[in-house]
Amino acid sequence: MSPVIEQAVQARLVSPTPRMETVPATLCYDRADPFAVRMEFPPPATLEGTEVTWEFSRELLATGMTEAAGVGDVRVRPFGYGRTVLEFHAPEGTAMVHLRTSELRRFLERSQSLVPAGREHLYLDLDHDLTELLRDAH
Repeated sequence: MSPVIEQAVQARLVSPTPRMETVPATLCYDRADPFAVRMEFPPPATLEGTEVTWEFSRELLATGMTEAAGVGDVRVRPFGYGRTVLEFHAPEGTAMVHLRTSELRRFLERSQSLVPAGREHLYLDLDHDLTELLRDAH
């Protein structure tokens, strides 16, 4: 089994206009970084026209599907039946997207087949990370 999971999702961008635009995004999980999830937006889906990646904890995503979670740059909460809202806060402004909760649940189940929740520490390579940190210090 590959140590990386990628799953394409359709994110509905919340905007002041009555119609929400759907944009492509990719959820990513890498066993080498067992606590983190990345959400990547391709250039056509961003205001800047460049790829944008947000990184946040897998636990935040899991918690936010059933209750409001997060106080920093990324916040997650359930929204109505079958939807979850992700809010991305940056100096340029806030972006909000709706995702199908079933897609998020499927992604999290796949990530937990690689690294079970609560067992992430067993997949850290602390010796490698410490070596890299010390190398960067010189």
